[in-house]
Amino acid sequence: MTSEAPPTFGEEQELASRMLQIQSKRFYLDVKENERGRFIKIAEVGAGGRKSRLLMSMAAASEFRSRLAKMDEYYQSLCEADSTLASENGLLKSDIIFQSTRRYYLDLKENARGKFLRVTQVMRRGAPRSQIAIPAQGMAKLVETLDDLLNNYMMKLPEGLRMHMDNKVFYCDVRQNARGVFMRISEVRPDMRSAILIPEKGFVSFRNYFIDVCEELAKDAVKNSLPEGDSAVESDKESGAASKTVASSSA
Repeated sequence: MTSEAPPTFGEEQELASRMLQIQSKRFYLDVKENERGRFIKIAEVGAGGRKSRLLMSMAAASEFRSRLAKMDEYYQSLCEADSTLASENGLLKSDIIFQSTRRYYLDLKENARGKFLRVTQVMRRGAPRSQIAIPAQGMAKLVETLDDLLNNYMMKLPEGLRMHMDNKVFYCDVRQNARGVFMRISEVRPDMRSAILIPEKGFVSFRNYFIDVCEELAKDAVKNSLPEGDSAVESDKESGAASKTVASSSA
């Protein structure tokens, strides 16, 4: 267990930890698990002992690994060409990851001390931002370490779903913890957030119920779209079909 639990998570169990020394900085990558599933914490410790950290779900960490690899490829191409394309603020390339209720901004920049990747984590509106700065020379090493952790600890689960409806956003995420696989359905509005958890054993029942509801609503929509006379004929046909079924059963 660790005392550095994120405020929105419960008790945590540490599954794996890696340390990388990149120039004067140390980076710690910890795979942890709580009742909501597994996640990765990436912490940067500077020369003066100052700490910064990011939290990523396993899905977000996997996407981050892919984007990080592309950033490293771009950085290597700059090194081979011995050139720089930095803008006035030192920006070379940028990217963004949308994951559930968080966003991660990746900015490859250059200043007097060299090239580096700044990764910024943004949560809900008004929440403080978190960011780390990775020396560009260490990106390949970080990709390799993430590969190792993801290959050993990431569960092969379906991708999440994000839906906008009116002024709401719905998130459906399949996760796994010590008690098994479950689906978390979150409803997010400007002024509130709520969620329900559905255990894996209830997936089929929920699926069947939704299918039945959709079919019934589709039938009602067809009936309501018919002229009044056609609707009565359709009703007679259904009644006749039902009578034949009953008669056949009696025979």
